[in-house]
Amino acid sequence: MKVGLDIGSTTIKCVVIDESGKILFQSYERHLSKITEKVTELLTKVRRDVVRGETAALTVSGSAGMGISQTCRLPFVQEVYATHIAVGRLFPGADAVIELGGEDAKILFLSGGMEVRMNGSCAGGTGAFIDQMATLLNVPLDEMDRLAAKHEKIYTIASRCGVFAKSDVQPLLNQGARKTDICASIFAAVANQTIAGLAQGRPIEGKVLYLGGPLTFLPQLRASFDHALKIQGICPENSLYYVALGAAYCSAEEVDLGKALENVRKYGCTGSFLSIPPLFTSRAEYDEFRRRHAQCKAPRGDIASYRGGAFLGIDAGSTTVKAVLIGKKGEILSSIYRSNSGNPVPIFRDYLLDLYRRYPGISIEGSAVTGYGEELLKNAFNVDFGIVETVAHFTAAKRFRPDVDFVIDIGGQDMKCFKIRNGAIDNIFLNEACSSGCGSFLQTFASTLGYGIAEFARMGLFAKHPVDLGSRCTVFMNSQVKQAQKDGATTEDISAGLSVSVVKNAIYKVIRVPDAKALGRNIVVQGGTFLNDAVLRVFEKEMGVEVTRPDIAGLMGAYGAAVYAMKKSTGKSAIIGEKELENFRHEVRVTTCGMCSNHCRLTVNMFGGNRRFIGGNRCEKPVTKRSGKSELDMYAYKLKLLRSYRPKAGPRGKIGIPMGLNMYELLPFWHTFFTRLGFEVVVSPLSTRELYIRGQSTIP
Repeated sequence: MKVGLDIGSTTIKCVVIDESGKILFQSYERHLSKITEKVTELLTKVRRDVVRGETAALTVSGSAGMGISQTCRLPFVQEVYATHIAVGRLFPGADAVIELGGEDAKILFLSGGMEVRMNGSCAGGTGAFIDQMATLLNVPLDEMDRLAAKHEKIYTIASRCGVFAKSDVQPLLNQGARKTDICASIFAAVANQTIAGLAQGRPIEGKVLYLGGPLTFLPQLRASFDHALKIQGICPENSLYYVALGAAYCSAEEVDLGKALENVRKYGCTGSFLSIPPLFTSRAEYDEFRRRHAQCKAPRGDIASYRGGAFLGIDAGSTTVKAVLIGKKGEILSSIYRSNSGNPVPIFRDYLLDLYRRYPGISIEGSAVTGYGEELLKNAFNVDFGIVETVAHFTAAKRFRPDVDFVIDIGGQDMKCFKIRNGAIDNIFLNEACSSGCGSFLQTFASTLGYGIAEFARMGLFAKHPVDLGSRCTVFMNSQVKQAQKDGATTEDISAGLSVSVVKNAIYKVIRVPDAKALGRNIVVQGGTFLNDAVLRVFEKEMGVEVTRPDIAGLMGAYGAAVYAMKKSTGKSAIIGEKELENFRHEVRVTTCGMCSNHCRLTVNMFGGNRRFIGGNRCEKPVTKRSGKSELDMYAYKLKLLRSYRPKAGPRGKIGIPMGLNMYELLPFWHTFFTRLGFEVVVSPLSTRELYIRGQSTIP
């Protein structure tokens, strides 16, 4: 018998075949970073139930298989070669293979010159990327596929990595775009990323095989590839197992399975990785840490007995909705902290309606909203004020530490840090495209490893050897975590290491200071991420100072908004009342703006009382309907002048100039320069969506 073992970044596949190639056993399961345990279980089962003997020809493959192979002295075959062997045996007429795994993507060109294209250090457009997007949308993968089948529109989403994709997906969610369209757009982005990033202009045609977990389990992903390539790809039988099958076909050396099992069991103890000191050396040290931070509490009031005016603050964040109701002394009467599930409107509507019904003796005299979904909720519910997030968080911080000189807020997808001088915000540091130091960074890894975020955070508190993962972006961190797993790091060590990475990324990549101590000594930390004791502990150790964490760290934006509403209140709020809420409706319509060549995809949110909110627009035209008079259109006049440069036949050939970026601006120079040199200058047509798509596949 021949055994092929494919140990990937997220799954383990095993195949046992006889001498004729008939499959006797196959297994596919996620290893959840417990590679040693899963391999031991699998080989034990194969030895006992399938081989029923002590020896078999065995070969290991896969991105995470090399470490075990080298340490345990087992035969190894590179996964691309294994795939090539399996395709040659099972589907000899194939022209190309597209394979997506947990963190890798490959295209094998089998005709017209054998060539292999693989992703490098970027895991964008792979199974891990799709997992991240499913987590963001809060839907299982099979549900994500079913939703995509019902789509009507495709949005442009970056799939280079989960960070940039979240920057595209989150605004769509907050603007009310349908999940069906977003799911289909994510699959389209994966297809475009794979084709453009790997094929780089080489045509993918003929008989194309789809292999790997994502392309096997997600029919709508295959449909996206079919649509992009204008082909009908083939997902063959046993598409999950081609690497394992190739490894089995390559198996020639008999292996003592009992000895192999013994070596694998020892493997978890033999790996080595860079580690850092534990976060806490003892339980007593942790208990003292908890006691100190438990002292910073917000004032509370009894909402059941409260009568009179109150003030409402809302923080519509990237992944959560927070709301705080305070009394006239600033005491908290009620609060919520909930996942927005992609749409904050129904969550806040239910909370507000519950307040009206349960506490008729309270009247809201002022309301304010902040965060990603500020404009959406403000228009939906007639909220009185909108407040910038930094001001809201600073307002809340002063209530707990009047002498605060530095505030850092780490949310689900954003990070805000600001230096305070003389009672005013002096400097602001924000994360821009990268969210690797934020809460979603930890949440994504926790989900990938099969844990809830709360449990995952607790696991790292007493890790004996936290892994030194550095401060890197999510995509590169995947590789670091994978390597640590191969070297025997426990899930506890990885959890602690990721908490360290979050803090280092905040201090050294976002704030970018050479010396952490220069930031300030009276520091207030905020945001749901700092409710994670591991992150808080690392931050204090890195800063070398004890900081203030209010017990409402996750509610500080909403609390600051409530305080702001109290200060700005005129005694009566315009926020909609109970009767309007009972008849409240929220309809979403997606349309395309035709007012210019951008053709922006608009998400129109319509509410009762002729209220509406338009998202997705890049200018004010869809909202205000205003446009300048045509005779004052400076850009049209400029384009008219540029078009006056017409091509002239030249004896030395033709030179093409793209009408974009500085080539567009400098066309008079380049046209004159090359024409004088004897060339005919040909310019590209004006940019359109179709022209962009045609050129996309030629860019590495």
